[in-house]
This record gives sequence, C-alpha cells and structure tokens, in this order.
Amino acid sequence: QVQLVESGGGLVQPGGSLTLSCTASKFMDYYPVAWFRQAPGKEREGVSQIHSHDSRTYYLDSVKGRFTISRDSRKNTVSLQMDDLRPEDTAVYYCAMSKRTLISTTPLANEYEYWGQGTQVTVSS
Repeated sequence: QVQLVESGGGLVQPGGSLTLSCTASKFMDYYPVAWFRQAPGKEREGVSQIHSHDSRTYYLDSVKGRFTISRDSRKNTVSLQMDDLRPEDTAVYYCAMSKRTLISTTPLANEYEYWGQGTQVTVSS
C-alpha cells in the first residue's frame, strides 16, 4: 500500500504564503500527482495537478497565478507553493497520486487511488 504524507499547512493571514509538501512511499516521478481541497460544507475540488511523462500542469481558475505545483525528484516530493492566500482558500488540502499513466486534463478524484490524510490551511486575519 502506498503511503502519502502531507505537511506544511497552518494558519496564515490574507496575502500570506504557505508551501505544502507531499511525499510518498513510492517514487513519485512516474505518476500523476494532484492537490485537492475540501472546505466545510463544500465538495472536494481539484486545485492543481502535475502529469508524469511531460510534467504538464493544471490549476483551478481561482488559484491561477497564485499557486505553483512542482516536483523535487531528489526529495521525492511534490509541493504546492501558495502565495497571496485568500480566506476562500481555507480548506483541508489533500495530496493524491494516481497509478494510471494517462489521466484527465482536470483532476478527477476517481482517477486517484492513493491519498494523504490531509492538512488544514486556514487563511484568516
């Protein structure tokens, strides 16, 4: 069973930054990885995704220009740099990894088999 572990969540003021990191018990470069989030009373949504073979990325419209997803092969991590955070970014953020070679252009939860436990991000003054 593949284990994913997220870190880096916390409380930040509006306009601040956080970096979420996800590491796995399996080498991540071969697999698509995505970040999802779920706010209270809302459905889980795909925030960002990075493909495996060409590192093509996807961002939710509301985070474009503010969030950046990246891989660090040496550390076997996928990070989500979040800048200019807004109160509406408050949610539990989940890292997910797919064992598929080909996945949809936008992150779909049912295409991801492995999930982390989630990390809370709270943006508040």
